[in-house]
Amino acid sequence: MYRGVKLELGYRMDLLVEDLVVVEIKSVDGISPVHQAQILSYLKLSGKSIGLLINFNVVHMKDGIKRFVNGTGWK
Repeated sequence: MYRGVKLELGYRMDLLVEDLVVVEIKSVDGISPVHQAQILSYLKLSGKSIGLLINFNVVHMKDGIKRFVNGTGWK
């Protein structure tokens, strides 16, 4: 539901941790702008402030994690 409208689209976040952090999981050669827009959309639609975009197709896991913050309601 978004502003009283039920969206019949394929917008489904992969994980929601502790009702705080939106996690989107990928296994792609590289993170593209559309992947970043996707997690930002999930943050806006869900009203959550913190998101992680995790790409498992990397040599070092630290290179596959991007953090996103929406708004100012985070700690």
